[in-house]
Amino acid sequence: QVQLVESGGGLVQAGGSLRLSCTASGSTFRRYAMGWFRQAPGKEREFLAAITWSGGGTYYADSVKGRFAISRDNAKNTVYLQMNNLKAEDTAVYYCAAGTSVSTLGRDNLADYWGQGTQVTVSS
Repeated sequence: QVQLVESGGGLVQAGGSLRLSCTASGSTFRRYAMGWFRQAPGKEREFLAAITWSGGGTYYADSVKGRFAISRDNAKNTVYLQMNNLKAEDTAVYYCAAGTSVSTLGRDNLADYWGQGTQVTVSS
């Protein structure tokens, strides 16, 4: 069992930056690929980024490529999402997830575990 807790959300002006963190409980964190998703009101959940268990591979949705960066620190059981040049359309609840591979996370939107989400609001 893995429990994921996101933090770092909040209110930011357009053009600003935020860094989200997701800390996992348990000793199996490093076995999982990790991903970030978001869901805006009235919209479907959207894949944003994923990272392999080792951190050696990262993958991004076209909508955030070049603006967002995913990273992980296995010693701290934490995965991060650095978000730069934020836009009003980035407003959503952001979720981290643990899955068996970056493919299942990014292609299939499937995860073994989900966090509870953190709200990000970008004012224009």
